[in-house]
Amino acid sequence: MNDFKVAMLGFGNVGRALASILLEKDADVRKRYGRGILVTAITTNSRGTLYDPTGLDLKRALNEIEEHGRFLEDHPALSNWDSLTVAREVDFDAILEMTTLNIKTGLPAADHIRSALERGRHAVTANKGPIAWNYRELRDLAKSKGAQFYFESTVMDGTPLFNMADQTLRFCEITEVSGILNSTTNFILMKLEEGLSYDEALAEGRKLGIVEADPSMDVDGHDPTAKIIAMANVLMDAELTPDQVDRKGIAGIDRERILAAKSRGNTIKLLCKATKENGHVTASVLPTEIPVGHVYATVDGASSVYSILTDYMGKLTMIEHDGTPLQTGYGVFGDILRILESRG
Repeated sequence: MNDFKVAMLGFGNVGRALASILLEKDADVRKRYGRGILVTAITTNSRGTLYDPTGLDLKRALNEIEEHGRFLEDHPALSNWDSLTVAREVDFDAILEMTTLNIKTGLPAADHIRSALERGRHAVTANKGPIAWNYRELRDLAKSKGAQFYFESTVMDGTPLFNMADQTLRFCEITEVSGILNSTTNFILMKLEEGLSYDEALAEGRKLGIVEADPSMDVDGHDPTAKIIAMANVLMDAELTPDQVDRKGIAGIDRERILAAKSRGNTIKLLCKATKENGHVTASVLPTEIPVGHVYATVDGASSVYSILTDYMGKLTMIEHDGTPLQTGYGVFGDILRILESRG
């Protein structure tokens, strides 16, 4: 049986973590499925693109990025193709969308996935933009083309959520989803509660690699907005977009507000929530006081949590402790395995 070919769009922390997993688990995958996972293309915005229909040398690709920050000019697979060209032209069985999130439109990631699905190729995404803006269209396109479309890593890295609902909660109706879905804001709020100023919390988060140089995507609530929309669209068949969310970030929260909440026996968390009533779904991302005895109050630092309310299984809660790119890469890996097991 021929190897399963994948094209990787994006080779940042998640892409490189996935590449390491593919190298480490190659023998196990071949033993279990009778075929391997072959990477035929890797695209980046500024580090170069690689393409070889017979398969890339992942060790070399990882070493060049680690040692030189880009693919070298003498790399035999170096190409000038961009991600959209790869999605439209390259020989692969599945495209792996791991490019940077554009919260305003979900593009160009959605175009990459759409182009692959239109060719009848499978798609896996760790980019939440297409799920927040184009989920129903891409889901229906995949179905019409007989392709698989998975996205486990779009919320809480590789923590089981969408695949769990799909595989183990069959015929359960989900009427509410909620959670603390952004580790950056959770870390900042924890540090504010410990006595740091907002600027001091940002600085410490940057030192630890938890806070980006530009934290606005997180602290203004855009990242968790995309995540709660993805949960609502997939789990409750909503057709929401990020601009329909009641959103407020944490930038205005100061030590005084933290102490006031604490005096009431509460802690402040950036709570994401979507509720379905009479077939209508609404969503919000808001700083919210949580009683200190609530499970959400125990989720500190770079950890995350979600809960889903179902008719048959009641309320289920899952905590991810200190998520990393490795877990996100594993989520993508798990989605590839689902395709291999189903019809890949």
